[in-house]
Amino acid sequence: MADPVIEMNDGAVAIAGRPILRHIDLAVAAGEFVALMGANGSGKSTLVRALTGLRPLATGSLRLFGTALDDFHDWQRVGFVPQRGGAASGVPASVWEVVASGRLTRRKLLRPLRRADRAAIDDALEVVGLAHRARDGVSTLSGGQQQRVLIARALAGEPELFFLDEPTAGVDLPNQQVLADTLATLSGRGATIVLVAHELGPMAPLIDRAVVMRDGRVAYDGPPLASDQVATAHLDLHDAGHHHHPEPERHDHAPHIASLIEGGPE
Repeated sequence: MADPVIEMNDGAVAIAGRPILRHIDLAVAAGEFVALMGANGSGKSTLVRALTGLRPLATGSLRLFGTALDDFHDWQRVGFVPQRGGAASGVPASVWEVVASGRLTRRKLLRPLRRADRAAIDDALEVVGLAHRARDGVSTLSGGQQQRVLIARALAGEPELFFLDEPTAGVDLPNQQVLADTLATLSGRGATIVLVAHELGPMAPLIDRAVVMRDGRVAYDGPPLASDQVATAHLDLHDAGHHHHPEPERHDHAPHIASLIEGGPE
């Protein structure tokens, strides 16, 4: 594997003194598309929050783009799409305004938008298929369309590393397909993507590698799995006596694709 974009060694997270993640070793290469899977409560979302610095490590280490987390400041290189909680968060706003907020990591506060900012916003809206709804209120959109607005907001910041936490939860199949097409575009541009998912649906063909969580540990790390294989992945691991670490598929594109890092539900 080339120098990893993400490298966690023996990572552990505790919340209110209760261990949530234990002995996590994870490396993700540039351009890789990784699905982080497992049952509810297995630690998937907590791991993503640890990887984005939103949950401090109790023990272990984390490096992003080769830099220790404590010394890492290039957050514009990282985009995070939380579980859907309403893209407008109760504040009246147009689709364009919400997506434009993703440029805050790329410009100084209160500075007017530049041509490059507007181009990035327009491109993000085109990628998620919502350019025709740019001036509509976010509250008028369906749940799946609001999820696409959140992805566009992160995309507008032009991140190289993209985290998505259950983007298809509660989203109908047509919007799931649009989300899959969006992620295919990002992957084709060279983005590194970590996708938290209970089921992959239309995104399954995009996945380079699956990481399955169970009881706060990595139970499987290897080739992509069908959704019905996830529940028994740890049994295959137990039989083998070790994790699977195949050579990941490589993408030939230079990274092109960070948005405000924000919290969401556990």
